[in-house]
Amino acid sequence: MSRTFAYARVSTTGQTTKNQIEEIRTAGFHVKDHRIVTETISGSVPIARRPEFSRLVDRLEPDDILIVTKLDRLGRDAIDVSSTVKALADEGVRVYCLALGGVDLTSSAGTMTMNVLNAVAQFERDLLVERTQSGLKRAKSEGKVLGRRPSLTNSQIQEVRSSLNSGESVSAIARAFGTSRQTIMRVRDKPSRD
Repeated sequence: MSRTFAYARVSTTGQTTKNQIEEIRTAGFHVKDHRIVTETISGSVPIARRPEFSRLVDRLEPDDILIVTKLDRLGRDAIDVSSTVKALADEGVRVYCLALGGVDLTSSAGTMTMNVLNAVAQFERDLLVERTQSGLKRAKSEGKVLGRRPSLTNSQIQEVRSSLNSGESVSAIARAFGTSRQTIMRVRDKPSRD
């Protein structure tokens, strides 16, 4: 006999899951109170690292139903959501998403929906990478220096080299210049262009 569970998540303590639970019940799903799992955790946290969701997965059995109001309740990353839905489907658990018309994400139509969403997410990631690379290329062509500013000026680097040559310790030099030991060691290990 199948059991119905609900997973409701909010990101901050100032928010409440009441609306999500009400939406699930209004959609006609009868979920017993002890089968409603709520969690206050950021959607950016991978689903496998959410304590309440992990406990919920341990309770789920084949033929059970899991309901969420929106896919972003499961996570913001389409790949994470997709792999979670697939793992649940492999265990015989059906996953319903109200925002997608109450479709069972483990059905053929649900799988197609997830594939489309994953393709769109991949497309958006590819566009972002393309725009970033284009912007970096343009900035370089305009002569802009990319990356973090050096922690030492050219004249300070010469002073560091002098201090190292006079036998001063790396730690003492780092303290004197207000920088890390690693920065001083990079100067020490990099050949001088004198």
